[in-house]
Amino acid sequence: MPGRSSVSRGASTSPWAEAWRRFQRHRLAYWSLWLLGLMVLAVLLGPLFYKVGINDIDFKARLASPTAQHVFGTDDLGRDLLARMLYGGRISLAVGMAAMLMAITVGVLIGSVAGMARGWVDSLLMWLTDLFLSLPQLPLLLLLIFLFREPLKAAFGLEAGVFILIVVVIGGFRWMPVARLVRAQFFSLREKEFVEAARALGASTARQVLRHILPNSLGPVIVAATIDVAAAIIAESTLSFLGLGFPPDIPTWGRILYDSRDYMDLALHWALFPGLAIFFTVLTINFIGDGLRDALDPRRVL
Repeated sequence: MPGRSSVSRGASTSPWAEAWRRFQRHRLAYWSLWLLGLMVLAVLLGPLFYKVGINDIDFKARLASPTAQHVFGTDDLGRDLLARMLYGGRISLAVGMAAMLMAITVGVLIGSVAGMARGWVDSLLMWLTDLFLSLPQLPLLLLLIFLFREPLKAAFGLEAGVFILIVVVIGGFRWMPVARLVRAQFFSLREKEFVEAARALGASTARQVLRHILPNSLGPVIVAATIDVAAAIIAESTLSFLGLGFPPDIPTWGRILYDSRDYMDLALHWALFPGLAIFFTVLTINFIGDGLRDALDPRRVL
């Protein structure tokens, strides 16, 4: 019957489809997703259409303001800022994504083990988590970069070595909130009726975790992942601004800001455009995180 078929179709809506519908109702998050997607497409596809070398020097156009020839202006050597920002955006976004994946992977692993274990294992893992939370992050980041930058450069090359070091260092200091979040989710979910039913049917601990508990913990983890991407981009920009990130010939957004610090009064555009790129990237990611939090929480009415 028509009425019955329509009801069955509505009842068969998947949880992810319902989450997407709720996410679309969060206007700031929805349009932030589009804006972030456009920025990602720009840094990925832009160099295919804007064929200006990132190290092409034009002394006649030193510190030039934005023009039709140089859309974002030039730096002190006459290098085109738009070309350098398109190239550097790939690195900044790649660092944010890779550091986020590392932080989420380590955090989920430690949180899952702590959430399912009891006794000394849980206590040891939470002591380790609290230890990392108590460490002063920026001074330790600087120390680790000083100690390991040169060996990694020699082992993997200049760009790859610095990329691996920054991702490992940033990701290594972002897993603790995820671990505590996952542990709390496991404590709550492992006593739920559907987990007890699976346990009564003879499901192993690994199956309980992978099939029942972990999928129901992914909502808060996805929200935490968006926060970690934004935090990693800011951390990379901070390190590059301090001169301890990528070298000068690799123009990340933070490095471009660092190079512009002595020319603020002469060429404001040099600092303005990379600063706006970092600002809008972090802002859109935070709005997307807010939208995901609301969409994945069934208790919220949208």
